[in-house]
Amino acid sequence: MAEQVVAVRKNGDGDIIELKLSSGQVVDYKQAQQMADNGEIEHVNTFRGRDGDKHLRSDADGDPTNNLDNLPIF
Repeated sequence: MAEQVVAVRKNGDGDIIELKLSSGQVVDYKQAQQMADNGEIEHVNTFRGRDGDKHLRSDADGDPTNNLDNLPIF
């Protein structure tokens, strides 16, 4: 069964830098991107932004409460 993101840690600019998974494991942003690409984290995906960089985001489901930016801070 794949992990789920339950909380996030942000830097001083408000950017997500770490994610806490349902197992309690904490992964950095790049590791979470790789895990999402491998199907190891549910309900998130990666995309290439206008800036050319790869970004992580929640699957669009119309529920803003489960967006990564709206998850609890740890």
